[in-house]
Amino acid sequence: PYLAHRYPNAEILATPFTMAILESILKDENINLRNPRKIIREDSTQFIKGKSGTYKVEFIHTTHSTIQCVLVALHTQEGTFFYALDFKFDNYPTIGAPPRYNKLRELGRKGIKVLVVDSLYSGTYRRTPSERIARDLLEDAMSSVRDRKAAFIVTTFSSHIARLKSIVEFGKRTRRKIIFLGRSLNKYVNAAIKVGMCPFKNDIVLMKFRKQIDSMLKKIEKDRGRYLIVCTGHQAETGSILDRMVKDETPLKLKEGDNVIFSSSVIPTPVNINSRNKMDSKLMKKGVRIQTDVHVSGHASREDLRDLLKILKPEHVIPAHGSLQQETPMIELAAECGYKFGETSHLSSNGKVLRF
Repeated sequence: PYLAHRYPNAEILATPFTMAILESILKDENINLRNPRKIIREDSTQFIKGKSGTYKVEFIHTTHSTIQCVLVALHTQEGTFFYALDFKFDNYPTIGAPPRYNKLRELGRKGIKVLVVDSLYSGTYRRTPSERIARDLLEDAMSSVRDRKAAFIVTTFSSHIARLKSIVEFGKRTRRKIIFLGRSLNKYVNAAIKVGMCPFKNDIVLMKFRKQIDSMLKKIEKDRGRYLIVCTGHQAETGSILDRMVKDETPLKLKEGDNVIFSSSVIPTPVNINSRNKMDSKLMKKGVRIQTDVHVSGHASREDLRDLLKILKPEHVIPAHGSLQQETPMIELAAECGYKFGETSHLSSNGKVLRF
């Protein structure tokens, strides 16, 4: 919604969940977006009019750390351009279907001109584990919290509906009342409810506004063993619920023996790493028991990316979605697969034009 005004005639296409998120942002931030909008389905084909004619665009279902995600194949007279950002190859997802490998193989046989690819973890030498593994890790971590007099907090990515589903499933076993706190959680959970993708909607209490949240935290302070808090703040974002609790800015005062589970990884930027280090240090000084990295990534790792290159066989490879340090390993992987830097593999930057 922050760039679309530059292209007022461009139609916005999105899967139902993504469109619901967009509509929520527009409403919350009072943005008047004039672009036409259209909801598309996973595994659908659209025909879009452009300056050089009509383009065929395919939206291919894939897996990620949120729901209703797609890879994009743009068919042009010059060849097919394939956009593969924010994806993983999860053969055992806990919500939705596995990736459409047959469709990817079909496109690979027909030929791909350019692949723009998620390279965030191209330097991580493994396959990214399935969300089923994260579910098992979470079950083990949550079942270890047995102190009925201690506070119990779990924090994760607000958009990770599959992870939230697992948190609620295992939270119900604790016989605690499950409370979701925070604007971001409210936005994503309500979007999932709107598109019929929130199987836990009747098992939670969802709170958005600060007064409402602080009133609930006042209740929890008096009976901390009765509630399971699911909240924002796993990246130590300033003003998030967990950040405020750590700084003693809420009625619930964290103390020795309380529990915080981070069902997330630290996003690898200097700001996030520094912020989380400070938060973890404060929690430990309070005597809070913390469990970190109860998580698997939503991004492809090196061996997933190798598989994608073998399946699609693109003529050109362009790493994206990372710093130079994160994109360089993708160039190295491409070299292992026969691509030559500067000829068939390319490093680019925002705004740069590449000619093939």
